[in-house]
Amino acid sequence: MALDTWFIYFIATIGLALTPGPNSLLALTHGALYGSQRTLFTITGGVTGFSCLIALAMFGLGALLQASSSVLEVLKWVGGAYLLWLGLQLWRAPALHLTPVVGAGAPGAAGLFRQGFLSAVANPKVLLFYGAFLPQFLNPQRSLVPQFVVMAATFAAIEFLVEYLLARLAFRIRPWMERGGKGFNRFCGTLFALIGAALPLAR
Repeated sequence: MALDTWFIYFIATIGLALTPGPNSLLALTHGALYGSQRTLFTITGGVTGFSCLIALAMFGLGALLQASSSVLEVLKWVGGAYLLWLGLQLWRAPALHLTPVVGAGAPGAAGLFRQGFLSAVANPKVLLFYGAFLPQFLNPQRSLVPQFVVMAATFAAIEFLVEYLLARLAFRIRPWMERGGKGFNRFCGTLFALIGAALPLAR
C-alpha cells in the first residue's frame, strides 16, 4: 500500500473508531466495573472480531451479503437478538458499585474476551460498511494479503487505543458514575437494546 493511500486510510479509520458504537460502550461499562486492566480482554475480543469482519469483507463476503438479502436478514436478526440480550443483562444488573470486582464476582478473561468479540461481530452493518469502505483503498494489481495485514493492523491499533482510553476514563470517574447507581446500568442497557432492535429493521 502506498504511503499516501495509507495515510488517508489512517485518518478515515480514526474517524470510524471515534464514532460511538456497541464496543466502545462495552469498553466503557467494563472499564467502570472491572478496571482498565481487565477490560483489555474485552477490548482484545472486540478488536479480534473487527479484524475478522475486515478479512471477510476483503475476501468477498461483503459482496455476497449485498447480493443476498436473505443472508443479510438472518445476520441482522441474530446480531440484533444478541445485542438485545446484552442490553437486558445490563438492565437487570444490580446497582453499580464502581469499585474493582475481584474473585468469584469478576468474569474470567475468556468471558470478557467473548463478550467483546460477539459484540463486534453481531452487527452485520459493520461488515457491509467494510465491504464498501475498504475497496476504496485497495490496489487490485497487488496481492490482497499484505494489503489486508496493513489495513487490519492499522484499524486494530487505533480501535484498541480508543477503547482503552474509554476504559481508563470510566475507571477514573467511577466516583461520579457511582452516584447514578442502577441508572447507569439501565442507560447502557437501553442503548444496547435500541441498537439491537434497530438492526433487523434497518435497510
